[in-house]
Amino acid sequence: MEVLSLMEFPIIQGPMAGGACTPALVAGVSNAGGLGSLAGSLLSPAAIRDQVGQIRALTDRPFLLNFFVQDPPAPSEADIAAAAELLRPVWEALGWSELPIPQQWCQDFGAQFEALLALKPAVASFTFDILSASQVERLHTAGIAVVGTVTTVEEALAWEAVGADAVVASGTEAGGHRGTFLGAQEAATLPARALWPQVAAAVRIPTIAAGGIMTGVDIREALALGAKAVQMGTAFLVTDESGIHPAYKHKLLSGGAQPTRLTRAFSGRYARAIENRFTRQMKAVESQVPAYPVQNALTTSLRAAAAASGDPEWMSLWAGTEVGRARALSVAQLMQTLVAEMRPT
Repeated sequence: MEVLSLMEFPIIQGPMAGGACTPALVAGVSNAGGLGSLAGSLLSPAAIRDQVGQIRALTDRPFLLNFFVQDPPAPSEADIAAAAELLRPVWEALGWSELPIPQQWCQDFGAQFEALLALKPAVASFTFDILSASQVERLHTAGIAVVGTVTTVEEALAWEAVGADAVVASGTEAGGHRGTFLGAQEAATLPARALWPQVAAAVRIPTIAAGGIMTGVDIREALALGAKAVQMGTAFLVTDESGIHPAYKHKLLSGGAQPTRLTRAFSGRYARAIENRFTRQMKAVESQVPAYPVQNALTTSLRAAAAASGDPEWMSLWAGTEVGRARALSVAQLMQTLVAEMRPT
């Protein structure tokens, strides 16, 4: 199935879980000729249906739904207690006597998948793992194009083998979670501009470039390196329509060098964020925290408390390495600017 023909311009807004991708943001990108994306990973099927309804009220253009491919974990009580102990410096700093244990570790991917099939968006993308060929076939039968997220050439070949229509090649510069699913996450170290041409040369399906792309000039460079389109996350995080916390947005736009690093302290999976008190506090023990989604669920209450008090030092400030070049514009203004910059001078 064709993905590129769904866009007037080769620009996909990165799916960013946690509330950043408001219906207004998703629809705004699609209305401007790109492909807007809703991150469905942390949403219940009912919430996904509700937000898709809101998007469809704002645009009649194609958009994308994104999901984490995962099975529900079953950590032991001892594992949970050990993980809570590792987080003690954080919850004690917040004045808590204990860490609340969540009732649910993650959403049911199987239920999300069935909701996806019923909703029939133009495109669905996936990360953290890979679908089976039969799952891809079910999506194709429903008229949904399939995009896999990859961090290595081997992962791109695996997605091509199960029938994906395109792959997002995500370099280490990208903000938020890494999509590595073959081999150790620590081994997927290719920067974006090294990864893109290698993936484009290895697979016959289109390569979508991600990581460190902030301007139309960057888009031109990605296309010259073999990509057929780009996926941009951090650039859209600071738009007017983004749903992130005001303190988070202020941090992204505070100017100067914003040191980011890959950390698994927040969620148990490597993800790039702006350094803050949380990442520094947990740095020494982050290799010991449980894998996603257990750690992610355990830190949810901590991050919610930080949001309630407006304190970015305890928030997960997901951002790519080029956050210093992010521009505070409306979605329409950003898309117009990117398209203008893409034109050769």
